[in-house]
Amino acid sequence: MGKTYRERLIDTLNHRDPGQVVVDLGSTSITGININALVKLRKGLGLADITPVMDEPLQLLGRVDEDLRQAVGAGVIGVNNGYTIFGYKNRDWKEWTLHNGLKMLVSEEFRTSTDERGNTYIYAQGNTNYPPAGKMPKDGFFFDNITRSDATAEDEDLNAREDYKDDFKVFSDEELRFIQDDVNNIYENTGYGMIYNGALCGIGDFALVPGPHVCDPKGIRDLQEFMMVHHLDPDYIHEIYEMQLEVALKNAELLYQAVGNKIQAVYISGTDFGLQRGPYMALEAFQEFYKPVYARINGWIHEHTEWKTFFHTCGSIVTFLKDFHECGIDILNPVQTTAAGMDPHMLKEQWGDKFVFWGGGINTQQTLPFGTPEECYNEAMERLEIFAPGGGFVFNTVHNIQGQTPMENMLAMFQAVKDYNAKIAK
Repeated sequence: MGKTYRERLIDTLNHRDPGQVVVDLGSTSITGININALVKLRKGLGLADITPVMDEPLQLLGRVDEDLRQAVGAGVIGVNNGYTIFGYKNRDWKEWTLHNGLKMLVSEEFRTSTDERGNTYIYAQGNTNYPPAGKMPKDGFFFDNITRSDATAEDEDLNAREDYKDDFKVFSDEELRFIQDDVNNIYENTGYGMIYNGALCGIGDFALVPGPHVCDPKGIRDLQEFMMVHHLDPDYIHEIYEMQLEVALKNAELLYQAVGNKIQAVYISGTDFGLQRGPYMALEAFQEFYKPVYARINGWIHEHTEWKTFFHTCGSIVTFLKDFHECGIDILNPVQTTAAGMDPHMLKEQWGDKFVFWGGGINTQQTLPFGTPEECYNEAMERLEIFAPGGGFVFNTVHNIQGQTPMENMLAMFQAVKDYNAKIAK
């Protein structure tokens, strides 16, 4: 009898040969697929024509149902507390139509409005009594956060604990029961691996700083101002991150009490430290503001659980790899191999025994959306041959599959994975 997906994921995360490469599609908010692409992929695979569910609103990610999971051979399922990045709960589905005519199911608490130019606005917690938290331009494929506070780094009355008091919350009993029931069902009735898909300690994450889940965010919310205040008022940033860490440590403890080691990984942070051509910030800034916080949350998890810690950070991050390892990061995503210095051969040879690479399977900026099916097949196969040997690799694209991606290219990518796994199974 062959290994289950869960057993293969455990082997992979512990740098053992899993026998076949584990595939992820949709287990997290940064390893998923835009709902427009999801509909095309389902059609290309000959799956049932259903009204798709959009369960992550910022990026319009579609829910990967069981039939699609089986069709592409995905082996990981994400679990979370049931809330979206805009602070409303995914429940009581209703139909909503995108500007291009695509009908989808969204939460009853998903509330939008449209202006005279065709821009669509979304509201935190579904509360239309406050200004909108996100904007999708006419004919767009995802929302952008809206800055709703005019505070600046030069303001003298900044108070981190007051400004961010509504941003970080300890899990409620209801949320914990929701997570526990979901995990138990997957653990007892399937062989899938699991990851907790909710950034436990996403300090400085540009998707979270504006407070998309807060009805009336206060303090520094503009992204440029937020980076400036690192230098102008570093205590303000330290205080925010300390608050976030306090909640993260408590939530890690509560999560472990609820699910134990039935999950294999936990998504810690989605903060980007790299740009296309180099690091986003100086190494010294990372070491001052970020490394100590990550070391504490990773340290607690490694001391008390068997979980592996999953970190999403785009761009060229070679500058930080040594410090990432020192502060206990286990898994790197999305592995943006086209960024400066991010050569896949180098990553595997120099860091493959220290990090699990969850992603890097194909370039979603050029090859997957704009290449030919042959180019997509060849690139995916090349990455498999580099990253997969000896374990430590979960196949996923470099970030989410975008809405404009051709069906034929997605099919070619997944065919490469199937062919690789068939080859190494012989």
